[in-house]
Amino acid sequence: MAEPSLLERPHSLYIDGKWRAPAVPEPITVLNPSTGEPLSSIGGAGTKEVNDAVAAAQAAFAGWRSMSGRERGAWLDGFAKGLTQRLPALVELQMLNNGKPRGEAETDVRDAIATFEYYADLAARLDEEQNSKVPLPDSGYSGKTRFEPLGPIGMIVPWNFPLVTSAWKVAPALAAGCTVVLKTSEYTPFAELVYADIAAEIGLPTGVLNILTGSGAAGATLAADRRLRKVSFTGSNAVGSKVMSSAAERCMPVSLELGGKSPIVVFADAPVEQAVECIIGGIFYNCGQMCSATSRLIIEEGAAVAVLDHLVERCQRLNVGSPFEAGTEMGPLTTAPQYRKVVAVLERAETSHLRCLTGGKALHQGGGFFVLPTVYDDVPVEDPVWTEEIFGPVLAIRRFQNETEAIALANRSDFGLVATIVTSDPERAERVAAEIDAGHVWVNSVQVIFPQAAWGGFKASGIGRELGPWGLHSFTGVKHITLRQGHPQ
Repeated sequence: MAEPSLLERPHSLYIDGKWRAPAVPEPITVLNPSTGEPLSSIGGAGTKEVNDAVAAAQAAFAGWRSMSGRERGAWLDGFAKGLTQRLPALVELQMLNNGKPRGEAETDVRDAIATFEYYADLAARLDEEQNSKVPLPDSGYSGKTRFEPLGPIGMIVPWNFPLVTSAWKVAPALAAGCTVVLKTSEYTPFAELVYADIAAEIGLPTGVLNILTGSGAAGATLAADRRLRKVSFTGSNAVGSKVMSSAAERCMPVSLELGGKSPIVVFADAPVEQAVECIIGGIFYNCGQMCSATSRLIIEEGAAVAVLDHLVERCQRLNVGSPFEAGTEMGPLTTAPQYRKVVAVLERAETSHLRCLTGGKALHQGGGFFVLPTVYDDVPVEDPVWTEEIFGPVLAIRRFQNETEAIALANRSDFGLVATIVTSDPERAERVAAEIDAGHVWVNSVQVIFPQAAWGGFKASGIGRELGPWGLHSFTGVKHITLRQGHPQ
């Protein structure tokens, strides 16, 4: 089980290089999703603590930005090493607090490590990009550009991928020279606090990284703080719109990584086993609690019988249970509210007489938040199961006759985050990938994500990009310098 020190946090706030407790305790009870029982309690930040954290980040900014990228990169390497040393304990923490099977939990921690390693390298390279020359059409002038850090950044992260979503924000922001105030999810607050442990351990300059636990009210206070230069948010569209509205009052930049209702398009020439592997990985990984879940299966008529027969058989054999039980392939939903939401979706689908090929029920097992992997066939395009993000292990299916129809179905959504294409025809894959509205497209693959690749979507799936060099430069501004030749500079 997870180390007690990771779950027992009487001082749950890390502000200006010091651990402290909230001045006015607002205890948050964190549940074990595999049992529904309390796991631990933790104190949440109030207005005073949010204000103090932003003040610390603001005060630390001048010193942090003045360091070279190479110096900042060395600190990021320290975070990567600190995570690596804690890997076994963090894996078990993810299993306990999120309900993730061991393999998924380990992937999360390794992804966070890889992200810090990647941005440590990019931080060093940032030095080489400064003062890049820009050709100008008048020989009497020369131009050059610099990439300047934006300033103190507010970050709000979700509960479905602790460590990962925060690494995607914290690592590039620190690499760019920004300081950070990070607000964790009240449902999974423990994992990100390890970043504070590591910051203290490696001697990170005080105020550079501040971490707050707390409810949505703390997040709203953070997003409204006028001392911040940007807010980076990952979560639901409903909360994202509030963050954007708050930022709009002072015309402050935002990054929003929001929801999805993503398609997986399977053509008749796709190998059945490969198609089913991609389908299952896209909707049942992390119990479907992914903004990138490919929850709409768009399948060519000629492939439907063979693929769906195999898919249903695999779903019925999928081992659902506690991550601490041998052989578990899908754990519980992570939070009680999410469990109630998904169960309500299943009940509504039954009332609507959707054709359920498998699942469609909660799995009453030890008091945990378990549901069966669920597949609905021939779902009407107006039905909420087809149109709305469910954030659970629920797959909706429709068939198509030709490529044009497949693309139209894939793009019939308010979202545009990701897509998957499964086909044996490389030219078709290229054509369809180019036509689908999505920020990331996999071809014949499960959802592998590398730090070097861009992450973000079109339409209602958000604003901006994370990961890759785009993630680094989302925390910088471009400064252009024009010099007149032959005069004092």
